[in-house]
Order: sequence, then C-alpha cells, then structure tokens
Amino acid sequence: MSRETTASLPTDFGRRDFLAAAGVALSSGLAGCSGVFAAEEDNVNVAGSSTVFPVTEAIASAFSEENPTVNISLSKTGTGGGFGNFFCAGRTDINNASRAIADAEVEQCGSNDITAVEFQIATDALTVVVNPDADWVDCLTVEELREIWRADGAQQWSDINEDWPDEEFELYGAATTSGTFDYFNEAIIGEEENHRSDYHATERDRTIVQGVQGSEYAMGYFGFSYYSENPDSIKAVSIDNGDGCVEPSIDTAMSGEYTPLSRPLYIYVAKESLTKSAVQDFSRFYMKQAATDLVSDVGYVPITEENRDENLKKLDAEIEEVTE
Repeated sequence: MSRETTASLPTDFGRRDFLAAAGVALSSGLAGCSGVFAAEEDNVNVAGSSTVFPVTEAIASAFSEENPTVNISLSKTGTGGGFGNFFCAGRTDINNASRAIADAEVEQCGSNDITAVEFQIATDALTVVVNPDADWVDCLTVEELREIWRADGAQQWSDINEDWPDEEFELYGAATTSGTFDYFNEAIIGEEENHRSDYHATERDRTIVQGVQGSEYAMGYFGFSYYSENPDSIKAVSIDNGDGCVEPSIDTAMSGEYTPLSRPLYIYVAKESLTKSAVQDFSRFYMKQAATDLVSDVGYVPITEENRDENLKKLDAEIEEVTE
C-alpha cells in the first residue's frame, strides 16, 4: 500500500490513523490532477465513506501482502464528497459508500463518461452513543431520537424526559457530505423535518468518539465499527422502534431486529477503471473477502456466500465488456 515516512508520528498513531493521514495527502494531490491517478496501471485509488473505510482498509492491507507491487491509496472524504469531487470526476477508481449512489451523482458520472458499478459489501448497525456517565439513558425510541436531532427540536435532556438532567445536549454527528448523515436523516428525521445544524459535524469518526468521551451530556452517531473499537469509553444506546429496545450489534443487524438503523454498505467501481489489471484483481479480492471474518473483525456483517457469488459474476461480466 502507499507509504509515507512514519518517523515523526507519535507512538500511539495507529494504522488506521496513518492511512487516514495518507488519505489527506491523496486528497490534496488529487485536487489538481484529474485523470492522472486513474491512468496509472499499478495504482488503485479509493475515496469516499469513512464508515466503509475500515472494511476497505482491512481488505487492502490483506491484498497488499499478496500483491506488494500494487499501490492502494485510501482517502476519507465522505460518500457524497467522494462521488462529487473524485469518483465522478474520474480521479478515483473506487468509491466507498454508506448509501446508494444518488441520481444526481449518476448523472454527474455519466457526464464524465464514468459508469458506477455497485457492489454491496457489508451491513452496518449505525450506532448512537453517549458518555458512560450518562446513566439516565440506555434506550431511546425513534421518536425521542428524532426530537433530539431534528431542527428546532429538544435543547436539553429534560425536554425528552423530565427526570433527566436540565443540561443542554452536546451533539456530534456526520457532516452533510456523509452517507451516514443521509441515512440517519432519512431513517430517523424523515422527509417532513430537517436535521438540526447546531451540532459538531465531522467526517472524522474519532472526533465524534473524543467528543462523546469528553462530556457527560454528549451524544453522537456513526458506524458500528467505531463503537466496537471503544466499548469501554463510550456507551451504545439501544433503539426502540415499537417492539422494545434493541442494542446495536453484528447479530441484531444480521437478524434484522435493529431497525431502522441497520443499513447496507457499498463500494462503487468505475467500469472504465476495470481496464486496469490492478483494479480488476483488487475488486475480485474484495468481493471474496467481503464474505469472510475480515469484515466482522472490523465490526460489520459480512455478505453471504450467495451475495459474494453474485458480486463476482457481475464483476466478471463488467470486466469482459471493457476488455473485449
């Protein structure tokens, strides 16, 4: 995988942090070099969702061990930011996505002769978290969650329950360029209301973790993977969608019990990039690994073997079309 010197990095700077930092460098380099990266045969360039990032990172790491001459560059830009600024502009080969591609993005891609090929690669339990000291809340109804996160909604905990503290919420969540924002907005806020804007919005999920860790009255939301890394320093809130409280987990996401916050995760491969052997090989490897414990190890539900076989059949058909 792409490497930069780590000599000046702090000792607690983890692998995922390093790759995210490398991604920042990639983003700035991509900004003025349309088409250059995608044209390089031994490079695979990936941007998009921070939620899907841990899956792609793990799979890319395993792929690089077997294919050390292929350079894989990863960037966290948010689903929408990845589509709009990189993938549909022909600057990346693959876009991580925590929601399906929008019609406007398909149109943008088409205007640049980019065809987005969709593959579901996992299922996520989008997780609402609070500070461990918030001992008054373990479960929220969908209606209560909507009241907290909608525009002109509740301002303090006691607005939801009079027995809860008369303290204002400190809220952390996904930026508007994020597929997680889009999904949460659709699943919880609904079409008749707007997501509140007076919160700490970020594409960096660890910023949300740190914010919630730092305040007794904080709340945030993000992909389950980031909760699973920090189960002792933040608390997951169960969700009641009318059938009782259900905690977020791989099992409840897999069974369909965790509604409405379990969601499919995707990667989109540019069909035109499948002329590159490196993108072909990485995409095939990705489809196979998406059905393994490599996905559950980072906190998501793997696809089934049937889904894997469907993905591989679809991928091979697209490769055949562009390489005839």
